[in-house]
Amino acid sequence: MADSVALPQPRTLSLPSRVFALIPGVLLLALVGYAGKFLEQFIARYGKSHHLVLPNIEYVLWAILIGLVISNTIGVPAAFRAGVATYEFWLKIGIVLLGARFLVGDVLRLGGVSLGLVIIEIALSLIFMTVLGRTFKLRPKLITLLAVGSSICGVSAIIATQGAIDADEEDSSYAIAAILALGAISLFLFPVIGHGLHLSDRGYGLWAGLAVDNTAEASAAGALYSDAAGKVAVLAKTCRNAMIGFVVLAYAIYWAGKGQAAKVQNKAAFLWNKFPKFVLGFLLISVLASIGFFTRPQITAIGNLSRWAFLLTFAGVGLRTNLRELGKQGARPFLVGAIGEIAIASLTLGLVYGASKLSLL
Repeated sequence: MADSVALPQPRTLSLPSRVFALIPGVLLLALVGYAGKFLEQFIARYGKSHHLVLPNIEYVLWAILIGLVISNTIGVPAAFRAGVATYEFWLKIGIVLLGARFLVGDVLRLGGVSLGLVIIEIALSLIFMTVLGRTFKLRPKLITLLAVGSSICGVSAIIATQGAIDADEEDSSYAIAAILALGAISLFLFPVIGHGLHLSDRGYGLWAGLAVDNTAEASAAGALYSDAAGKVAVLAKTCRNAMIGFVVLAYAIYWAGKGQAAKVQNKAAFLWNKFPKFVLGFLLISVLASIGFFTRPQITAIGNLSRWAFLLTFAGVGLRTNLRELGKQGARPFLVGAIGEIAIASLTLGLVYGASKLSLL
């Protein structure tokens, strides 16, 4: 018998080394985000000093555009990618800190009608995307991923569902590419449509929170309209995110019943594992603010920290969007996603617009 040869084990980086590796990318996020803020302020000052009426383009859009230009021209160097990938972490930090600007009463004032619209959006999205995917003869688990991604919270929901139903990496990549591409498009179209229809800040924010899939893009789409619309968009989107555990659990049980996924042994543990913990952080900060735990200066400081966290997030949206890579994923999943997103956006817009006209919001 030949002597066995011990293969060298991959070296695991220490915690300080892993943290250090994130620094270049995080600094790039900060630089791109601050550049967006600088451009917004520079254009405003230039127009005021020269008595010109210039369009007020929010730093959110500038940060995303600068990130898109970098990502799709020179690209993001390998040394920066790990840090840039933390943009979703900053998003969750921003949402948690944003809780200080929402008293419990504000959360409750989202209202039964708005919460009802969240449930309606989730149910109709799941049904419509499933029927549409079957019509286009997509693979069954790809249909599931697209349905969950479009109804709950985009990429996060797709990743959570992929593991729960044992879906292929290829199906996950197709679904994520479709959701990301459509999310990028929504950033430019939603504010234009909202202004064209003269939607209120509340109405537009609710629409963005219902119709835009990824939390980062939903937050950005809301903030592009106004600060007030951004707050409502985050709140509505957070309500959708809170449903992820239940929807993923339902699909896990469905595919396990067909013998194509592992059985769920402990449903309560499964729900807790899939539940987005930052939602609890948001609620905790909101409760503390409501009972007067924070002073007014502290609430102001927490709000400013939240904006800085979102600044890094919006920069990351642009830097992580490679249009060439998205285009390589194939036409059919993107077509199903596009048709589905247009239908869902139109339906939720109609619901929000009707509710607004009836003074239900």
